[in-house]
Amino acid sequence: MSRQTWIIILTGISMGVLGVLLSVWGNPENSGICISCFMENSAGALGLHGNARLQYLRPELPGFVLGAAFSSLIAGEFKPRSGNSPALRFFSGIFLIVGCAIFVGCPIKMLLRLCAGDLTAAIAAAGLVSGVWIGLQLLARGVDLGSQQKTNPMSGFLVPLLFALLLLFVLVPPAFVIASTEGSSSRHAPVLISLASGLFIGVIAQRSRFCITGSLRDILLMGRRAPQLSGFAAFALSATIASLATGGMRVSLYGQPGAHLEHFWSFLGMLLVGWISVMIGGCPFRQLVKAGEGDTDAGMAVLGMFLGGALVQSWGIAATAAGVPIYGKVAALAGIAFSLLVSLFLRNRLAD
Repeated sequence: MSRQTWIIILTGISMGVLGVLLSVWGNPENSGICISCFMENSAGALGLHGNARLQYLRPELPGFVLGAAFSSLIAGEFKPRSGNSPALRFFSGIFLIVGCAIFVGCPIKMLLRLCAGDLTAAIAAAGLVSGVWIGLQLLARGVDLGSQQKTNPMSGFLVPLLFALLLLFVLVPPAFVIASTEGSSSRHAPVLISLASGLFIGVIAQRSRFCITGSLRDILLMGRRAPQLSGFAAFALSATIASLATGGMRVSLYGQPGAHLEHFWSFLGMLLVGWISVMIGGCPFRQLVKAGEGDTDAGMAVLGMFLGGALVQSWGIAATAAGVPIYGKVAALAGIAFSLLVSLFLRNRLAD
């Protein structure tokens, strides 16, 4: 087995175990790692939405980005680069969070929920695989947001510097940073543990290029020969064992924390996430890691994700345990229409 395969396995195990343990240490149940939840929480902490129950600057987020930046700088892989279609990538980031908010969680949380016995996540997983498959079919027909070139070094540092500023706000909170005193955002692991976990995961994820949707893409393309299959399996196995060991396993379709029973919309939300993730080259977590490596395209998606985190709360888009609001259903359909139009437009442009 190659050294790279072992790094991928280590990443899968670390994310599976820490994803469970961060909940044991204080994060909301099944939300030890959830990029979309963290985005919504952090946007609220900066006053970008008014949901008083979802306002906390999650230390894991700067940990992921700065860990990836540190790792790539040490390895000589920090390469400021940019491509085409920055506005499309920005809006793709917004709709990534919309899709996650309809399901209530990113692909990492989806897998954590599934490994903890939440059967509603199985339907969302089917949606995610379907979205990845659709994205692959369109890539095979020439849909491409454009190639990348080297860019000004300062451009590659902007997003890591932004997250360094957020880290400063975490460690020395200014008066304008808000922290919920009730609701899910009032529950969090100790700051230093969250930050250390984020930094560690950022480092190994940068080295392994591990990504949930990227793993699914490779498995669909290569089957058992896909290198990311070992990381995906390690994640699922370690998260399942950790859930059993910590008493978090509860196999049921009903009464799961933060879950709803509108399965069609969970399927559709994750289909949207899978489709867009293939289109822009990675899930929400992978966008953070790539932004840490100096990828300004991923940086645009990350900025879109931040705005998306604010909009899904301000506009009543995000689903809750009570179900998916009407604005959420409209936003999910708008996201699918956006993805379809982008694909058709780029195919036409390539054909010309």
